[in-house]
Amino acid sequence: MNTDAPVLIMAGGTGGHIFPGIAVAHELERRRVPVIWLGGKTGLETRLVPQHGIALEKIDITGVRGKGLGALLALPMRLGGAVLAARRILNRHAPRSALALGGYAAAPGGIAARLMKIPLVVHEQNRVPGKTNRMLAKKAARVLTGFDGVIFDGMHPGAEWVGNPVRDTIAAIAPPEQRYAGRHGALKLLVLGGSQGAQSLNTTLPQVLRGRGAKLPVDVRHQCGEAHLDTARNAYRAAGIDADVVAFEQDMAAAYAWADLVICRSGALTLAELAAAGSPAILVPFPHAVDDHQTRNAEAMVAAGGARLVAEGADFAARLGRAFEQIGERDRLLAMAKSARTLAKPQAAARIADVCLEVAA
Repeated sequence: MNTDAPVLIMAGGTGGHIFPGIAVAHELERRRVPVIWLGGKTGLETRLVPQHGIALEKIDITGVRGKGLGALLALPMRLGGAVLAARRILNRHAPRSALALGGYAAAPGGIAARLMKIPLVVHEQNRVPGKTNRMLAKKAARVLTGFDGVIFDGMHPGAEWVGNPVRDTIAAIAPPEQRYAGRHGALKLLVLGGSQGAQSLNTTLPQVLRGRGAKLPVDVRHQCGEAHLDTARNAYRAAGIDADVVAFEQDMAAAYAWADLVICRSGALTLAELAAAGSPAILVPFPHAVDDHQTRNAEAMVAAGGARLVAEGADFAARLGRAFEQIGERDRLLAMAKSARTLAKPQAAARIADVCLEVAA
């Protein structure tokens, strides 16, 4: 094996695919292993990957889900062209192995890697595998998962549960036994809507908390997304609640360490952070997620005892309020926090890096 050969990381489109790849890239770089990233020309990776000092190669490929029949019919020709472009890039860099993390950019790169007999590793972040990873898993040297028990339609029964990488600062948060010790007074509630904001939480939660202050006093810290900042602030003001409403949380480690309870969506990386921090949660899955994967993700944390699941829909506010009242005591929250932490995989990035090097040996 050429020890100067890079590992190729392939991911694009959304942060859920990209951020785990960045964590693995930094782990490889700490081991003096060069990294090349293969992504699309328009996805989030075009901004995030260079910001982290990682060399980025781009191919012309985008997703087709929801873009109509014309895009679907044109897919074979576009995919073929993208595979050829990926092969040229792989020929130029001669990677020792390739890591596919999902998203449209991973498909042509993964196909090219297999055609060139470059060992392929697939990492699936969600409990329901995405279409790209389901396809690539059939020919992968190794398949890794962010959750236990992920099923690849029986195509790769030897998948290894390694977890999803999280930021070092979150993995370093003090355990819940230390954080909850000596806490008293108002419950510290952290609400996370994601970078785009969860409008249902922005408008519903102030209604849920209205009038509950005497029975269950809370301090609220609510991240709502830039587009919803005024709406969320006005909703809390109308409910008579003095909440700290921000567009984005700049320091997630500090936010998790501060909180007694988190209310949030159930994306794979959010759940990995909750587990790493040992943070109990009420999970509200994004109802339009592909293959309803956020519900399946949430079910894993619920089964472990670290969360409650409240789906959007009829009587959402009432059901959310009941869940909040049922678990809104620190003794109960501490037990949930300990349960959440049983799912933590703090060495996820290191294990993924290990496998990328093992298959190349």
